[in-house]
Amino acid sequence: MLRDRIKNLIKRAIRELQRQEKLAEFDISQILVEHPENELNGDYSTNIALQISGKIKERPMKIAELINAQLSAVNYDFLEKIEVAQPGFINFFVSKSFLQKQLKYILKQKQKFGNLKIGRDKKISIEFISANPTGPLHIGHGRGAFFGDALSNVLERAGYKVTREYFVNDALKSNQIQELGKTALGKGKTYLDKNLELIIQKLKPKLKKIESEGEAGFLLAQEVQKDIKNFVEKKLKIKFDNWVSEQKLYNSSKVKKAYSLLKKKELVYKKDEAEWLKTSAFGDKKDWVIIRANGQPTYLLSDIAYHREKFSKNFSKVIDIWGADHQGHISKMKAVAKILNYKGDFDILITQIVRLKKGKKLSKRKGEIITLEELINEVGLDVARFFYLTKSLNSQMIFDLDLAKEQSEKNPVYYIQYAHARICSILNRFEGSIAKANLCGSRNLLQLNHTSELNLIKELIKFPEIIEDTAKDYQVQRVPSYAVSLATAFHRFYRDCQVLTENKNLRQARLALILATQIVLKNVLNLMGISAPEKM
Repeated sequence: MLRDRIKNLIKRAIRELQRQEKLAEFDISQILVEHPENELNGDYSTNIALQISGKIKERPMKIAELINAQLSAVNYDFLEKIEVAQPGFINFFVSKSFLQKQLKYILKQKQKFGNLKIGRDKKISIEFISANPTGPLHIGHGRGAFFGDALSNVLERAGYKVTREYFVNDALKSNQIQELGKTALGKGKTYLDKNLELIIQKLKPKLKKIESEGEAGFLLAQEVQKDIKNFVEKKLKIKFDNWVSEQKLYNSSKVKKAYSLLKKKELVYKKDEAEWLKTSAFGDKKDWVIIRANGQPTYLLSDIAYHREKFSKNFSKVIDIWGADHQGHISKMKAVAKILNYKGDFDILITQIVRLKKGKKLSKRKGEIITLEELINEVGLDVARFFYLTKSLNSQMIFDLDLAKEQSEKNPVYYIQYAHARICSILNRFEGSIAKANLCGSRNLLQLNHTSELNLIKELIKFPEIIEDTAKDYQVQRVPSYAVSLATAFHRFYRDCQVLTENKNLRQARLALILATQIVLKNVLNLMGISAPEKM
């Protein structure tokens, strides 16, 4: 990546200045290189001089000038110039020749463009959705569903081996299964809705033979979970590698073994007739009950057994994506990771609440709960995915139905997909000649000098950076934002530059440019799980 080359250039310059004793020693491992908001300030910029001025007791401008002078002594062909700007920024301008050559690289890589090796084939487990099998998924579940799937795609692009998991809370003795059993046996209406009524009707012959609320609830939960799995795979287009049953953890004695391990470590004690786990000794604010006074295990104990199983599979990183109601569970499980001596990274991400824009309703909506299926039927899967991904997980989300249903450039999904469809339309006209032509011949690429052409290439080469940054900080909203920026750069290019010009060399160069754009647009849409239509 170009950004890495610039970082290395800066590091070498600093090391040389330190060797010459013109700069004091300091940590140069975390040099930040970013894209300035104003293009007049270059294509890349670093504030390293501002970062270190206090540490080495020197003015930022003097540091920046020193580094720039050292950089000027190095021969580099990928930069046109380097400038220093107040109050101590160093700005880098990419050369035209470098940008022109990038098209050849993108067209050579094709769908592999953006693939990185930073993951080094390390294994990552991502658990997401994991809704209780007591009813259909609602609009709140959409955040974890689409975020988890998109993050998994990004991490795979970054070179990790990702395992997607869905944890099914179907333990016979859990509160929700017991309540579901009461509903199934006609003793309560906690989870009763039209869909559940239909399932109960179908199961009536089997339910007549069952007296245990737990068994009845478990039977009903299995049917509900079948519907959920079918919906997730066919409607949401999300494929999980593992569907993990909580009850199977009990059946296979994994919960019992986890309890025995905790007892062996002398981390369990009795209080108020219940059994408590000493999580406070491992950084938590207090201890928590794992066996209730009635002898029944809490959800925490089965969750410990589940994570013990995950931690044993040599994942370098375990990521759990939970709903807002699980915020209080974080500190417990962080303590559990320490108790189980897990050496990898353990990240827990919380999704915040989703609401429809005030005053808006789904046209066919029935009941108080807005299901995810109803929303997707209303706006489509592509639009739903995109809109969910545009917000960071830690912010509440207001879903704008009117904008989601808009079939114009106001709708960002339409805007992006139309760019891809427009490119396909142009390329289809020249399919035969493109296959035979040397689009990336040096004579052709030199024709690309227009500002809109160069700006489009600059957007294309940002794609690997998007992968790298998102794989590191999980800010998936960066991906749809980049898709909009790329589509905008293409639409401006199409407005300003005639692709099918009479100049053969220029025409072939521009065909190469839009072919590269098609590749990257499709790649970024794939990351989000959104289709790339060839016609609209």
